[in-house]
Amino acid sequence: MKAPPQIALLIETSNAYARGLLRGIMAYIHEHRPWSLYLSEHNRGDKPPGWLQKWNGDGIIARIENPAIAEALRPLKMPIVDMSAARLIPALPWFETDDAAFAGRAAEHLLERGFKHFAYCGERRFNWSNWRCEHFQNFVRAAGHECSVYSPRNRNLPKDEDEVNDIANWIKALPKPLGVMACYDLRGQQVLDACRHLGVAVPDDVAVIGVDNDDLLCELASPPLSSVIPNTHRTGYEAAALLDEMMSGKRATGETHLIPPLGIATRQSTDTLAIEDRNVARAVHYIRLHACDGINVQDVLKAVPHSRRLLESRFKKFIGRTPHEEILRVQLDRVKQLLTETALSLEEIAERAGFAHVEYLSVVFKREVGMPPSKFRMTQRPRVLR
Repeated sequence: MKAPPQIALLIETSNAYARGLLRGIMAYIHEHRPWSLYLSEHNRGDKPPGWLQKWNGDGIIARIENPAIAEALRPLKMPIVDMSAARLIPALPWFETDDAAFAGRAAEHLLERGFKHFAYCGERRFNWSNWRCEHFQNFVRAAGHECSVYSPRNRNLPKDEDEVNDIANWIKALPKPLGVMACYDLRGQQVLDACRHLGVAVPDDVAVIGVDNDDLLCELASPPLSSVIPNTHRTGYEAAALLDEMMSGKRATGETHLIPPLGIATRQSTDTLAIEDRNVARAVHYIRLHACDGINVQDVLKAVPHSRRLLESRFKKFIGRTPHEEILRVQLDRVKQLLTETALSLEEIAERAGFAHVEYLSVVFKREVGMPPSKFRMTQRPRVLR
């Protein structure tokens, strides 16, 4: 019998995103042929492990985050897949988050809550943070608003506490209520700490959304932090599938694979509506609670003392949609979630999302999303090339 291929995983084990990638890789291995894995405890910025110099394996999946790792891997004559936005070896195929999609989901999440003032708090040393910043600004400007970007007064702030104070000074000068996207959850936690130091109410005066949905960081934050959910399972799975193809002879020079997010984990840090009209805010809150119960506009009118014409005009003014469109948006978001995260049939999904007929769901989904539900489900699952 042929021995299993020997694969090195140079992926840090110190954060939730990277551990999610490892789970996706393991899922591929469990569904296909076994691999003999080499994985040591690893942090972003660490030097290459000592065993790599003498290692004679068949392939590598790496997060090439620093020049030392790049220099160690560049001369190796074996298939390598990169999973870092740093792109230190551009000739390698690479997998990364679709930062335009991540920024778009965060912007949409804050815009849905009625915010008119926006800000982005990032980390300039990371490509993915800079890309998210650019896309977030573009989405906000396309909606007719401006976006402030955090720029540290001193690039060599000595302590985390100093950085939080610097962020606090930045937030203090910005107009409120304010919607903030943080480049990742740790940065989001710092923004929340800065708000607490200022005595600024979260989420009423400042709402904060992070990225990565690191359960531990998000739940320990005060208040708990909303976050964009990356599809790390799919990313790791598809990276492993590509490496398997490369070990069988496939050429994959410089291929780019950008993986969109799964959705938003909404927690207390964005659980608000920054809408001046309290009746509209009450109606939006009612819709988001009950849209998947199969409600219609008449049900909303029973909960809010407005005529249909007045309610629709106020909705258009404050959130850019009619009450019917808002009901449909919430339902379709639920459908997307269930298509991505479960194996439920379309009939079961229609029932859980408040659609009386699966045929109507299919027609509406294709019209609004641009593809049938079955195709959408396929696009969210890991793809194996062979």
